[in-house]
Amino acid sequence: MISVEEYQQVVLSQVRPLAPQRVPLTAAHGLRLAEDLTATLAVPPFDNSAMDGFALRAADVVGAGEATPRVLPVTADLPAGTTTVPDLPPGGAARIMTGAPLPPGADTIVPVERTDQPMGATELPASVAIHVAAQPGAHVRRRGEDIEPGDPVLAAGTVLGGAQLASAASAGHGELLVHPRPRVGVLATGDELVAPGTVPGNGQIPDSNSVLLAGLVREAGGEPVLLGAVPDDPARLLDVVTGALADLDALVTSGGVSVGTRDVVKAAFEDQLHFTTVAMQPGKPQGFGVLAGRVPVFALPGNPVSVLVSFHVHVVPALRRLLGRTELRPLERATAAVDWRCPPGRRQYLPALVDETGGPLPLVRPSAAGGSGSHLVASLAAAQALAVVPAEVDAVTAGDEVGLLRW
Repeated sequence: MISVEEYQQVVLSQVRPLAPQRVPLTAAHGLRLAEDLTATLAVPPFDNSAMDGFALRAADVVGAGEATPRVLPVTADLPAGTTTVPDLPPGGAARIMTGAPLPPGADTIVPVERTDQPMGATELPASVAIHVAAQPGAHVRRRGEDIEPGDPVLAAGTVLGGAQLASAASAGHGELLVHPRPRVGVLATGDELVAPGTVPGNGQIPDSNSVLLAGLVREAGGEPVLLGAVPDDPARLLDVVTGALADLDALVTSGGVSVGTRDVVKAAFEDQLHFTTVAMQPGKPQGFGVLAGRVPVFALPGNPVSVLVSFHVHVVPALRRLLGRTELRPLERATAAVDWRCPPGRRQYLPALVDETGGPLPLVRPSAAGGSGSHLVASLAAAQALAVVPAEVDAVTAGDEVGLLRW
């Protein structure tokens, strides 16, 4: 039996980031930028209005006020998106909408509210009464005041959310070089499995592991590829996996890795994967290897809680590596809210509820009334994190400090 850290080192030593790909901006959400990004456009790209109103010269309305308005002829109508922008003659005003280009000659914007014109859709007036002495530059967005071409926009390694993608688009980019989302095969094994929603017969259970793994893959940033449930037939399992490898960046299986007489994953891949036991509970039996020279394969135990724990402890760090991330998720600290027992000689990963209001550290308690049994899938939905207890601890007492691994 090896330690968790030893097994993680074995896994991560054989996983490499996927080669960056250039993808359309709209396909990059949630991915990690693979290069520094600089602007190719100025932001804003031209001088434009920050208000609906009238563009004019501030010098033409010196001394204007409510009692002493200045009346100017209206010489142009400039909606947002206009590409034809005439020069503004001295003493004139141009009706302008928010975002429309500032006409040459104008140096200020007077909001429509400070004129005699009504707000909303109206006919273009012949003249406008200005009720305020405008200052040069008022309500004008200057070209490049946010970013100039060549300025940095986003750093390599940035996770691309909506705001980051909007910045890239504004700065002139329609494609981005990113670490692609890994395509992760999800495969459950066992003669006892039936499709979710099917009424199971005697000795049968719904295939919850495929559903669980697909969701976990998505949450970790991957794209799940559902390969279905395979019976305890090594030849059939080999056929399914061999046929899928070309389209996968990783593969996760559940079941068939322990010491039973029909452990199908062990039987099918005993010469290609390394099977071992890890000093953890749940999730003691594990298998790992690389198929086709490039596809990391994680052979997890079959019990659902073991699947959840094994995925977060071993698979998530590897998927992060495929996504171009090298840092591990930090192990936080928490305080036990209740007593519970621990397995002798193995690090415990206990699905837990987290209470953030209990003091300087979060309070944790088991999420399942039945304890940490690896078969307690129905109560798994309540879990918010894993409480982590060292292998040398055989019992936790309320008030003890424990580790906390968040999703």
